Amino acid sequence: MQLPNREACYAIFRAKDPRFDGRLFVGVASTGVYCRPVCRARLPREENCTYFATAAQAEQAGYRPCLVCRPELAPGQAPLDAASALARRAARYLEEHCGDGLGLEEAARQLGCTSRHLRRSFWAEYQVTPVAYLQTCRLLLAKGLLTDTALPVVEVALAAGFGSQRRLEALFQSRYGLTPAALRRQAAAGSACPGRFTVALGYRPPYRWEELLGFLEARAIAGVERVADGRYWRAVRLAGRAGRQAAGWLSVGHRPDRCQLEVTLSESLAPALPQVLARVRRLFDLDCDPQAVGAVLEGMDRVRPGLYQPGRRVPGSFDPFETAVRAVLGQQITVKAASTLAGRLAAALGDPLETGVEGLTHTFPTPAALAALEDPPARLGPLGVTSARARCIAALARAVEQGSLQLGPCADPAQAQAALLAIKGVGNWTAQYLAMRTLGEPDAFLETDVGVRRALPGFTPRQLRELAEAWRPWRSYAVINLWNAQ
Repeated sequence: MQLPNREACYAIFRAKDPRFDGRLFVGVASTGVYCRPVCRARLPREENCTYFATAAQAEQAGYRPCLVCRPELAPGQAPLDAASALARRAARYLEEHCGDGLGLEEAARQLGCTSRHLRRSFWAEYQVTPVAYLQTCRLLLAKGLLTDTALPVVEVALAAGFGSQRRLEALFQSRYGLTPAALRRQAAAGSACPGRFTVALGYRPPYRWEELLGFLEARAIAGVERVADGRYWRAVRLAGRAGRQAAGWLSVGHRPDRCQLEVTLSESLAPALPQVLARVRRLFDLDCDPQAVGAVLEGMDRVRPGLYQPGRRVPGSFDPFETAVRAVLGQQITVKAASTLAGRLAAALGDPLETGVEGLTHTFPTPAALAALEDPPARLGPLGVTSARARCIAALARAVEQGSLQLGPCADPAQAQAALLAIKGVGNWTAQYLAMRTLGEPDAFLETDVGVRRALPGFTPRQLRELAEAWRPWRSYAVINLWNAQ
């Protein structure tokens, strides 16, 4: 990733430009810390500044994170910001699984390449090794937990993937020059609420929170998720450290004054915290660069005034399999009807979960549970699911369970879409929709979608495809703008 020249970097830092948050980090020689470009601390002299594309590069150079702007809160980078798709997929995988104690060989296997090729591609993109990047992910996650929560230090160490408190303390001392306890005292933070803790995730403004929340509310699965009091809530069950289950609840709210989302979780989710936070980032599309999107999609207004609105995000997916099943259920029926069917399916085959939160009673069925159905039409028919869709859902579950279909941001989009289309009952609309929501594909387009055609009446699907060529590589964002232009 190429940075602007030194003069431009310093101008960005001086202007506190949020467009470059997460894309530029500034090492300050006089203090030994590195900052985000939005840092509100006193501006250092230009000759004391060194510029980096990632936090890992800054830490590799010997800088420690600023306690004022907190680099761990910076938004990430959208997939098309990177020259190498493999390196970006690897970075997302390392961020999500930094607490699992994984090694490089396991990461390479999951990404479908050799560890040597992964190291070479990663270095070319980030100028740090995957191992160094992974260590920075763990350190910054631990720093955020020490600052924002009252979790015991040993729990922080385990959640961040260090294996022991001693290992965390040793790395903090060597990299940051202070102990975890000293950092916590300096931050003077930490939630005192028993049984829960709160962390923050940053984004680049503008951000149309209410619009995105409305999209999720319309598609909420009863018992699994809900929207209430301006917040998103959901029940969660994930595999934590060493394969142990972590189950609980989370709630996401908006802090527009800080350009952050506020994520509150039950303490029971601490063992799977990196996974939870990575999934929240994807669900709310926090790594989007709205300036880059707007530079292309402003042209939509030439087709019809008001089509494009800055700050619209592509709703992602917390559970890709759940989203895929719901997409199949929603074929050729209304959004409300699909939500009703998904709620029935979750209530009948999901796992009960005691959350203590109103409206969150169980988690969505796993691929294993749906793949094990002996007669899908007979089992799902009483719920209102047609025979064809019941067989399609079972085939989808088997593909995920057997590994022939991988969903999520670490999957290869072309391979995943090909695997989806090989399932009887999954057509191009469903494959493109799932690419947009579960694979993090920013350039999917749904030319046959009812909402898209309603926003642009008079165009045939072929004409819509041709029109959308001008909106590459952000056609997924174009779809969201068209859906909201009704």
